[in-house]
Amino acid sequence: MSDQITIALDAMGGDDAPQIVVAGANIARRRHPDVKFLLYGDEKEIAELVSKQRGLDEFVEIRHASEKVEPDDKPSQIVRSGQETSMWKAITSVKEGDSDGVVSAGNTGALLAMAMLVLRRLEGIDRPAIASFFPTQRGETVMLDLGANIQCDARNLVEFAIMGEVFARTILGINDPTIGLLNVGEEETKGNDALKLAATLLRDLDLPGEFVGFVEGDDIPSGAVDVVVTDGFTGNVALKTAEGTARLINAFVRETFRNSFWAKIGYLFAKPSFDKLRSRSDPRRYNGAMFLGLNGVCVKSHGGTDAIGFATAIGVAIDMIKYDGTALLKTNIERLDPEILRPQSAVAN
Repeated sequence: MSDQITIALDAMGGDDAPQIVVAGANIARRRHPDVKFLLYGDEKEIAELVSKQRGLDEFVEIRHASEKVEPDDKPSQIVRSGQETSMWKAITSVKEGDSDGVVSAGNTGALLAMAMLVLRRLEGIDRPAIASFFPTQRGETVMLDLGANIQCDARNLVEFAIMGEVFARTILGINDPTIGLLNVGEEETKGNDALKLAATLLRDLDLPGEFVGFVEGDDIPSGAVDVVVTDGFTGNVALKTAEGTARLINAFVRETFRNSFWAKIGYLFAKPSFDKLRSRSDPRRYNGAMFLGLNGVCVKSHGGTDAIGFATAIGVAIDMIKYDGTALLKTNIERLDPEILRPQSAVAN
């Protein structure tokens, strides 16, 4: 691939779009001066915002889209009538080769539905998964699926393990990631039939990483494994619980140091340490969920993030492109027994 990377941005997606998208692009272009952007959305509004970001105009091309995807739009409806939206056009630019990847902070369901329809799945992948990473005691851990697939069979979980291993190597730079299946216990007798069969298959597969078996919920923040594999229902609940717990702890800390005059004095001495803690747990550092298993790079930013968080999501897309994450995933799938990863639609036929 060429040294020039082009990222398509859904400029109208997100709670504070297009402001945070344009500002995020300006932060990202400073971090990655070899990247250019295609901004899809209201041309007049975007152009005005770009003009206020010094030097950004040299790195962007604005492409008008007359419509946008709303937060409450149903995916089933938007895929039928959303061809003029900024989200659809940004995704289509990847398929047509105008861009190398797409980033959006818009409606998650609509983004996944559009991406699956336009980009299609990789051969051998039955269901794409949403993957992201977050801080642990040992560094960072990847977890998937985070909500794309509520119910999964053993084959789906095996696919997620393969895709998560590639994501950990590409984004986190881990050479031989360890992989665990999230379960209600570490014993082989625990869990439902899908989990037990997936564990058996993963033990027999020649994965580049190392499958260590079952892990429990408290193993996630401890960093017991580099990749945590689960179904989308459990993964989404675990992620939201972790986010809520982090906010709760921060609230407790603030309340504690407001209790008395001496507590406030103590905070002044402890402030440098708390600043490090705040930085380490800042959700903007871990923004950017990857839709794995598609014929193209598609990253979902948190809808409520700011410019810094959106720039981080752009960085996830850039790393997947720069280090050929999709090609690596294709290679890993091709090495495996096709009967294990044959799509369910093919089995049904």
